[in-house]
Amino acid sequence: MTTHKLFLLPGDGIGPETMHEVKEIIAFMNSEGLAAFEIDEGLAGGAAYDAHGVGISDDDMAKAEAADAVLFGAVGGPKWDSVPYEVRPEAGLLRLRKDLQLFANLRPAICYPALAASSSLKPEVVEGLDILIVRELTGGVYFGEPKEIIDLGNGQKRAIDTQVYDTYEIERIARVAFDLAKTRKNHVTSMEKRNVMKSGVFWNEVVTKVGAEEYPEVELDHMLADAGGMQLVRWPKQFDVIVTDNLFGDMLSDVAAMLTGSLGMLPSASLGAPDAQTGKRKAMYEPVHGSAPDIAGQGIANPLAMIASLAMCLRYSFGMVAEAGLLEQAISKTLDQGIRTSDIMSEGMTEVGTNGMGTAVLAEFEILLGEGQE
Repeated sequence: MTTHKLFLLPGDGIGPETMHEVKEIIAFMNSEGLAAFEIDEGLAGGAAYDAHGVGISDDDMAKAEAADAVLFGAVGGPKWDSVPYEVRPEAGLLRLRKDLQLFANLRPAICYPALAASSSLKPEVVEGLDILIVRELTGGVYFGEPKEIIDLGNGQKRAIDTQVYDTYEIERIARVAFDLAKTRKNHVTSMEKRNVMKSGVFWNEVVTKVGAEEYPEVELDHMLADAGGMQLVRWPKQFDVIVTDNLFGDMLSDVAAMLTGSLGMLPSASLGAPDAQTGKRKAMYEPVHGSAPDIAGQGIANPLAMIASLAMCLRYSFGMVAEAGLLEQAISKTLDQGIRTSDIMSEGMTEVGTNGMGTAVLAEFEILLGEGQE
């Protein structure tokens, strides 16, 4: 049996609590002979700053480089608001993305039928929602240079962030989106701001060219990013795969996440380019929610996004497609039984804590595995 090297970075706030539930599922899979996971664990974010004075240490960065996949919790909190910008907790996350060259961020927005009423939108608008946002993750305004604050004198300053993209950066993220669309509904919507930004004009041109020359069978349309945000809350089921840049992807994926009722429900995957020899991609998987310091340590955090991130890891990094599907089914069945954490609680349901939800999903996962072996 192939050994899969997993590097865990629980991070801050509720990260360690939700990661614990994932570790229980991994231990179960190892004990049942479903896989051979080799686990190592490190520090990221504020926890790394407290220990090493940086968002992630060189040693833990090397472990992330050597792993087959990284599972990441969450970073940050008010405790570290005053630390220098270069070593803030989020700098550890940005270094992981940059050094591992994780250019493609996949953020699904799935509304489980049992949670349709939890969305701020009407149930008929979101029930059955299943869209995927593909966000370019290592370019654009978050990484462009120059990036600085200049003192102009006379009490005036100037802040500069640079939005910059090269052809290859847009081509490779477009290919990821088109390839994923081929496994879904064959529809890609590209979003940018070509009406006011030169980078948007260029983005539109490159995506159009890749689609026409390499994926003529996939339907492609374009939408201004602000209009896309409006359409996401108007009628989100019109979309299948959305591809966009780093900045707009950050904002639009958070909008899409809230359509489902709770940020605590949704996972993400960040992927690098396939290795020329092995075909394997560097990859990191993380829930889209933050560290939620206001509820950290109380045992009430929703672990479902972390568990769903493990399912994405099984599917994209280890080719365990069947097991990933069963784990996602286990989440759905647990919700169908009325089991809820406080963030998704509604009248008549059974409220549980972090461990209670994790235990319930694991029990359903075990049942589904048994049914599949009969």
